[in-house]
Amino acid sequence: MAYWTHTTAPVGAFTETEVGNTFEYSLNDDAGSFCEDFLHKIWVGDGYRYGTVMKTRVVVCVDEDEFGLPVTEKWMIKKHREYAV
Repeated sequence: MAYWTHTTAPVGAFTETEVGNTFEYSLNDDAGSFCEDFLHKIWVGDGYRYGTVMKTRVVVCVDEDEFGLPVTEKWMIKKHREYAV
């Protein structure tokens, strides 16, 4: 996944440590049971992924399983910046 330049209402950015890609994120304003546990939208090359951005890591939803439950990955991050909104 790569950095997305058309972020809607960004509230921050971070760089993931494994590859060094930079991502912006916004607050999750979608309604629905699938995404209610994720506080943010992380903007990637093909749109956004639901996730929760913390100080040194991100939990990002990358897929859903056969039961419709989210499949997540944990990314370690650096250069976490919160924008003044």
